[in-house]
Amino acid sequence: MSKVAVIYWSGTGNTQAMAEAIAEGAKTNGAEVDLLMCDAVGDVAVYDAVALGCPAMGAEELEDGEFEPMLSNIEPTLAGKKVALFGSYGWGDGEWMRTWEGRCAEKGITLAAESLIVNEAPSDDDLANCKAWGGALA
Repeated sequence: MSKVAVIYWSGTGNTQAMAEAIAEGAKTNGAEVDLLMCDAVGDVAVYDAVALGCPAMGAEELEDGEFEPMLSNIEPTLAGKKVALFGSYGWGDGEWMRTWEGRCAEKGITLAAESLIVNEAPSDDDLANCKAWGGALA
């Protein structure tokens, strides 16, 4: 059984709703899943796959009070794992996600799935996509 961590930060609840649907999809596919807010993350070495979720903040960047420090802390342990990125945004065109994908490439982190982004609150279709995406990650 694969072990999956779904780690996220959410300000409005949109990214949290995505995280919950992703975790549900992974569980449906038989994975053991830990759904964690970024301030509760410990050692990620125990996971086979890690889904990281953060909304676009400010000028299309990652949340820097809690998510960014946690990410910097775990990045060295993510190489060689199945890693996937998700999040929501309210403006722009998803530039924060492209920047984040580039950062992963620079750190030697290979993404196991196409990044999943949702504009504003996820619709029922978006949540169904999140579940399928989580299932594929598992």
